[in-house]
Amino acid sequence: MREVDEAVRQDELTTAARRFGLPIGIAVVLGLAGLGGYLWWDAQNTAKAEEQAVALTLAVDRLEANQPDAAIDKVTPLQGSEIAGARVPAQLLEAGVAQQKGDAKRAAELYTAVSADGNAPAPMRDLATLRLVSLQYDEMKPADVVAKLKPLAVPGNPFFASAGELVGMAYIEQGKTDLAGPLFAEISRDEKAPEALRARARQVAGLLGTDAIDDVEAIVEQIQRNSAARQAAMQQAAAQSGQ
Repeated sequence: MREVDEAVRQDELTTAARRFGLPIGIAVVLGLAGLGGYLWWDAQNTAKAEEQAVALTLAVDRLEANQPDAAIDKVTPLQGSEIAGARVPAQLLEAGVAQQKGDAKRAAELYTAVSADGNAPAPMRDLATLRLVSLQYDEMKPADVVAKLKPLAVPGNPFFASAGELVGMAYIEQGKTDLAGPLFAEISRDEKAPEALRARARQVAGLLGTDAIDDVEAIVEQIQRNSAARQAAMQQAAAQSGQ
């Protein structure tokens, strides 16, 4: 009986091998080929990303060395890159150089492309939108400025102060000083904003009749400390020059 059972099992295995052996073999070969292809593709993409990252770094170095044309030469090949992490910074860099050179049309084209790029990181899209509106502010209707930048003119947003200033100016042009005043006051309280921008916002808020100073005594004390520091520095400089 054992010999019969073994013969039956052997016959079943032989039949299964004849029936399913070829499809299974093909599936294994295809799976291995697919895995190999993916590993090759991943290695190629990694190498390409590293190469493009080096190009971006060199472009920034050229900018810091006041060589904008050389920087553009480095990032031009990246404009058509499939890797958003290389393509988008390259576009922003070229747009900035074009804006500095007075080529507003080219800068606007690049900012528009980044702003509409669904694959670009959200902060870069927001930055492109902000720069585009800043570039074209004089040509835009106040309502369009507000529509574009209002989502960014929110406390806590990285671009709140800059976007809020443009939105506030658009409100003033619309005659909506009741909205502009509190917005400028909020900008003046933003400790992350540049001090020059906060000072402008504080002045505009005051002109609009909005109190932009929460703690007057603290402001006065800060002014006094700054004045004392300046006087001490001047006395020290005078003493050193006398020696």
